[in-house]
Amino acid sequence: MAPTAADYASRQEIPVAEIQSPVDRTTRPQIVGPDAPRPPFPIALAGPVQKGFGRGGKDLGCPTANLPDDSITPISTVAKTGVYYGYAQVLPPAEEAPKFRPQDLKVLPMVMSLGWNPFYKNKILTAEIHLIHDFQRDFYGHELRAVVLGYIRPELDYISRGKLL
Repeated sequence: MAPTAADYASRQEIPVAEIQSPVDRTTRPQIVGPDAPRPPFPIALAGPVQKGFGRGGKDLGCPTANLPDDSITPISTVAKTGVYYGYAQVLPPAEEAPKFRPQDLKVLPMVMSLGWNPFYKNKILTAEIHLIHDFQRDFYGHELRAVVLGYIRPELDYISRGKLL
């Protein structure tokens, strides 16, 4: 039987993307990921999109979909904080679906921050998913399904908002 995600987490064998440059608080690392997901990935997440702190889109120009605490258990129990990549899809209720463009309802690439957002000194662990797509409307309360395929880099406490961006 193949090892589970929990087995890998207990052995501290979570794979990371190969970093091609130094990781520090002033620059972004250059990475090259694996050809295919490595255990414990893929990890599936799902839940209704909830309002977060309001910083992603308004303050940073990078809107995020925030999942409820209980929705992030599959990853928060086996993975370290940081930035991840994968795919996600918004699934509105049938009566809301016609309000979306067809391209809004496709499976889309995403990046996700799992962590405490040290720059903002958050007190709770959050999973904030940024879908790489230009949505024309909000989708709070709608189901979001995501599959996390790998880890990009650790969570960093940048020295300024400018460096964070």
